[in-house]
Amino acid sequence: MSEYGGGPSEPPESKVPRSRLAEYAEMTVPPREPTDTRLPPPQPAAEPPLERAADDPEAEARRQRFLDVLEEFRSTPVLVPLGEGPGPAGERGLLTADWNGVRFILAFSHGQALARYAEKRGEYHREWVYRTILGSHLLDAVVPAVGVPCGVALDCADGPDGVVFPPVRGVVPDEVAVDREEGRAV
Repeated sequence: MSEYGGGPSEPPESKVPRSRLAEYAEMTVPPREPTDTRLPPPQPAAEPPLERAADDPEAEARRQRFLDVLEEFRSTPVLVPLGEGPGPAGERGLLTADWNGVRFILAFSHGQALARYAEKRGEYHREWVYRTILGSHLLDAVVPAVGVPCGVALDCADGPDGVVFPPVRGVVPDEVAVDREEGRAV
């Protein structure tokens, strides 16, 4: 595979620089039906997501699956691309997306997931600079430093296979959770 795209018969001056993310994207599984990569609209909840639903085994099973995924995320290093704008210390900040007044840090479980995101944005040809950050550090230290309600969206280009870690109790520190008890200082 040519580093600059195109075939061997093309002259070098006609070749467009090619990102390594394009190679990762080509190694991914066959594409699925196009999906909307935006976050789904919020669904009203009768109770906070991590509290036990009384006598509902299906809800308890879903809750337990989420807690298992959360525990795995907390102990896993993930790729977090840097955005174009400056972060709190003046350097490039983490790539985020705002949705309904909540900011989400975009994280990816591996290079191929990041490549799929870049491809869906039509930006797989550019260089993607990222940091590798432990999931627990993202949730416990980075999210509180953002200064606005913030969660983490993992593998957001993967549709239903992606995971959203919302800024709620049990996921992020209580003092920055949007469902914290009223009257508590932030």
